[in-house]
Amino acid sequence: MQPRAFVFRMAAPIPDHLWQPLGVAETVALFSKAPFAWAFGGGYAIEHFVGRNFRAHEDVDVMIFRDQQLVAQQWLAGWNLYAADPPGNLRPWQSGEFLPFGVHDIWAHRPQSHAWQFQFLVAEVDGGDWFFRRNPLIRGRRNELIQVYSGQPCVRIEVQLFFKSRGTRAKDLQDFAACLPLLAPEAKNWLREALTLNSPEGHAWLAQLDADH
Repeated sequence: MQPRAFVFRMAAPIPDHLWQPLGVAETVALFSKAPFAWAFGGGYAIEHFVGRNFRAHEDVDVMIFRDQQLVAQQWLAGWNLYAADPPGNLRPWQSGEFLPFGVHDIWAHRPQSHAWQFQFLVAEVDGGDWFFRRNPLIRGRRNELIQVYSGQPCVRIEVQLFFKSRGTRAKDLQDFAACLPLLAPEAKNWLREALTLNSPEGHAWLAQLDADH
């Protein structure tokens, strides 16, 4: 896990490296009846797509749409929720506070927990579309962003891989390698186009996508 460069504003914060993440079953139990769309992101989305566990997980990411954030906040009444203000200041997320564009991470733990338990990743929306916050030209239909893999809602695989493509972490390379042989042609095409649009100077994954074409 890469170092988390966060400056805490609370008097006695939980250290940013201290995680006891919810498991898959606990996460599903927490959100299965939620009145808003949600999906596993990060490594768990990858593993549900691949259909097997192949690496350890330090945390759990749950994607929600920005316009449903207050519904999610109400659903988690009783939890301690913290918004990550740019460039990375964690501070309490106030009840009824609508987090604007640019604030896209929310950390959470139960009051009795002394470690972080999951993280909300906030997806940007524009009418019936979702879009990539760093390049709004990269987008897709909102109702197609969440797919069911291994029985669980997950961020669509080619989109999740695109999100991971910005990093050079060993686990991101491992995730891409595990997914590549299983990607449908349309998923490869979308990922290839998104990488080309976002990285006009080139990207290492493009050669692998072309070789597997």
